[in-house]
Amino acid sequence: MQPPKPYALSIAGFDPSAGAGVLADIKTFENNGVYGFGVVSALTWQNDVEFEKAEWIAADKIISQIGVLLRRFEIRYIKIGLIESMEVLKYMISFLYQQIKDPVIIFDPILNASAGYTFHSVQEDFIQSIEGIYCITPNIPEANQLFGAEGLNEKLEELSETINVYLKGGHSNENISTDLLFVKDHTYAFPNDRIPGGEKHGSGCVLSSALTAQLALGMDLVTAAENANVYTHQFLASNETLLGYHKPVLQ
Repeated sequence: MQPPKPYALSIAGFDPSAGAGVLADIKTFENNGVYGFGVVSALTWQNDVEFEKAEWIAADKIISQIGVLLRRFEIRYIKIGLIESMEVLKYMISFLYQQIKDPVIIFDPILNASAGYTFHSVQEDFIQSIEGIYCITPNIPEANQLFGAEGLNEKLEELSETINVYLKGGHSNENISTDLLFVKDHTYAFPNDRIPGGEKHGSGCVLSSALTAQLALGMDLVTAAENANVYTHQFLASNETLLGYHKPVLQ
C-alpha cells in the first residue's frame, strides 16, 4: 500500500477551462506526488483565450473553506493565487498563522489574466501586505508593475533579505528564457531554451503550485525551484495548444 502523500493547499480562482487557477494547481500537486486541497477565492467566466468576468468569494467564506480542512488535516504548505485585494490577502495570512504552526505560503501575485483582463492595479502597500509569505512568484510584467522596471533585479535582491522571490522569465524576448530565484545573499538562474508555440494558459499557476508541492515533499527552496522549473518547462512543451498537459514530475 502506498504511504500517505504530503498535503498542499491551493487558494485560487476557479477557471472552467482548468488551465489556470485551483484546477490547474490540483493537477500540478498530484503530478508532483502531493495530495492537493482546493479553496476557491473567485468564480471566473473564461476559457483559454477569453476572460469575461470574475465574481469574488467573500473573505469570511474563504476562511470557512480553509477552516473545515484544517479541522481534519495538518496542512502547512499553501499556494495563494487570485485574490480580491491586499486586505483579503492580509486577512488570510493572519488566519493561517493563527491556525498553523510555521505555515509556508507561496503567493503568485496575479495582476492580469493571460486571456486579457486586469484584476488589480499596483498596490502601494504591497510589500507590507506580503509580510509572513515565504516566497512570491511574479512574472516580469507583474514585477515591473509592482516594483518598477528600472533596476528591477537590484530591487528584488533587496526584497529577498526578507522574502524569497522567484521571478518567472517567460515574458522576456530572449531565445533563452531564464527564471531567477532571489534568496538572501544569492541569486540562482534556471535557463531553458524558448519553446516555439510554448505559450500556455495558466503556466504561472503551474510554476507556483509546482514550487509549493516540491517544498511539501521536503525539498530545500533551491531544489524545489529547480524541480518546479523543470516541471513547468515540461508542461510548456507538452503540446502546441494553449492548454498544457500534465504528467508525473521529471518524467
